[in-house]
Amino acid sequence: MVVLTGAGMSAESGISTFRDAGGLWEKYPVEQVATPEGYAANPKLVIDFYNERRKQLSHVKPNHGHELVAELERYFQVTVVTQNVDNLHERAGSSQVIHLHGELTKVTSSWQPNDPRFIKELTPDEYEVKIGDVADDGSQLRPFIVWFGESVPMIEPAIEHCMEADVFLIIGTSLNVYPAAGLLNYVPDGVPVYLIDPNHVPIASGRQVHVIQKGASEGMEELMKLLLE
Repeated sequence: MVVLTGAGMSAESGISTFRDAGGLWEKYPVEQVATPEGYAANPKLVIDFYNERRKQLSHVKPNHGHELVAELERYFQVTVVTQNVDNLHERAGSSQVIHLHGELTKVTSSWQPNDPRFIKELTPDEYEVKIGDVADDGSQLRPFIVWFGESVPMIEPAIEHCMEADVFLIIGTSLNVYPAAGLLNYVPDGVPVYLIDPNHVPIASGRQVHVIQKGASEGMEELMKLLLE
């Protein structure tokens, strides 16, 4: 089973979504805090923005939806492919998680952000990154986040898992952000596809999708009954 999750997966935990009304994009222009150009223009603003996101992470917990996704591992070989940068899937117990857009609790080199030698997991007492904190190559530590305009290194492993899926589940994503939104196109024909989201999500591929129009936790409860009864 491959589970593709977006911001709606973590919304019940109290993590601000970016795109919804009142979301983070309304407070912070995306160009300032989520592009290489914004980082080059004002690194302190960007570093402080992600420091605040990390602090928020310390005060939230996985919700029941995260816990039920983890529980799926009792019945399936599960790979979670998430667009979220939080660590709530891991904290809920999911053992195989691919982060398409990076990880909030990690920092890396400003010069070579995808070089594994320079990617560092922060402990909670290190969440406040400052200007002058450097990676091992001497560059400023930057958030290990895939910004708009940057390549998505984990998309290839995600595609491979989608091509081998026997069941495909989508939770809490508008399917607006590429390349993640295109993953459904790699799921083989005939594989059952489930979509959990309280909002209407247009599916462009024309394939049959079993829609559960609920939030992550309620939707996962309904799905567990469908799959296991």
